[in-house]
Amino acid sequence: MADMPKADDIQEAMQKQIADLKREMNRINKTLATRAEEAAEEVSGWYDSASEGASRAARQVRSGAQSVSETVQQNPGIAVSTALVIGGVAGFVLGMLAGQAGGNDRRWYS
Repeated sequence: MADMPKADDIQEAMQKQIADLKREMNRINKTLATRAEEAAEEVSGWYDSASEGASRAARQVRSGAQSVSETVQQNPGIAVSTALVIGGVAGFVLGMLAGQAGGNDRRWYS
């Protein structure tokens, strides 16, 4: 019976293991908190960069639209004729593509 551990020894060993586990959990929690903070800072940097880029792009688009608007106001005839030519070319190209997509060799007159 001398080889059998006493209840007090078992309880003391269990308490030591529990204390070790608590310390380990605290270390893990601190590490996770640090990594989460670093990730949040990195994401914030990405967001700031994207926001700045979008703001810059919006300013450029606004500036371009304003210059086009001024040009159209100064030369309305050229603007209308340019729009008609661009629309005609786009329609012609789309018509050609639609005609080729059919795959048959029939002509309109046959």
